[in-house]
Amino acid sequence: MKVAIYPGSFDPITYGHLDILQRGAKVFDKIIVAVLINHNKKPLFSVEERKELIRHATLDLPQVEVDSFDGLLIDYVKSRDVNVILRGLRAISDFEYELQIASINRKLSEQVETFFLMTSNNHSFISSAMVKEVARYGADVKDLVPPHVITALQEKFGQETR
Repeated sequence: MKVAIYPGSFDPITYGHLDILQRGAKVFDKIIVAVLINHNKKPLFSVEERKELIRHATLDLPQVEVDSFDGLLIDYVKSRDVNVILRGLRAISDFEYELQIASINRKLSEQVETFFLMTSNNHSFISSAMVKEVARYGADVKDLVPPHVITALQEKFGQETR
């Protein structure tokens, strides 16, 4: 069975993330979406809320499992007995950062490979940070995130989008 771990903060999950998951599901038998618990950041959604948003967004992808981890990604990957990390690339600016992470992960464990997928062009500008910024001011994010995420954003910001 070909298994990959797709790590990230997913705060919140976007159509860009879902694009990577849907396309990755054509390559891998199972994808574990691993929500990072980052104690240095103040996410909008709790880990449990993010996991639930991802579960709801991936109901049509039965090969997707949702989990969370704390600490080094490479340690989590080894604990799950997986040897592939799935990462999405939006633009050339992502590549430099992702190359550094993939290189350090490779240094820490030569058995783990990083598999990069380019996000589809129509999703290449979407980031969770941008979604939160736009939603904070009540602007329409329907082309950026699934409807249930819009509802969750509206609840967090106490408003409806235009």
